[in-house]
Amino acid sequence: MNPFAIDISSTDSPPDDQLLAVDEGLERHNQAVAPLSDVRPLAAFANGPSGELVGGAVGRTWGSCCELLQLWVAPELRARGVGSRLLDAFEAHARARACSVFYLTTLSYQAPEFYRRHGYAVLAQISGYPDGIVKYLMQKIET
Repeated sequence: MNPFAIDISSTDSPPDDQLLAVDEGLERHNQAVAPLSDVRPLAAFANGPSGELVGGAVGRTWGSCCELLQLWVAPELRARGVGSRLLDAFEAHARARACSVFYLTTLSYQAPEFYRRHGYAVLAQISGYPDGIVKYLMQKIET
């Protein structure tokens, strides 16, 4: 196929079937070149006295790397140590899997200072979001 005969287009409303095709194509490529079957989910949850979910830390491990994808605490429990306990439990579970590299992204209105207090440092920041919001890539390496 002649690459110059390819039509390139962009859209504000991508069709679901084309999004799925891109996702599946990338997944096939990634599976062919990387041991992605070694990626393992990891989570820690906080439950209230009645068993209700009041917080969670969700991510994954791969090799010695641990990525925190989400950390949430119910509003009425924020700034009361629950987030720290969740993060500690999440990281301890990852350490048990021999992880020593921890990383995450967070936005300036979320929790960059919280993660700094837990030993994370900013590797990169991206500006240009509305209202002066900044996105941070943060990492903590344990030896």
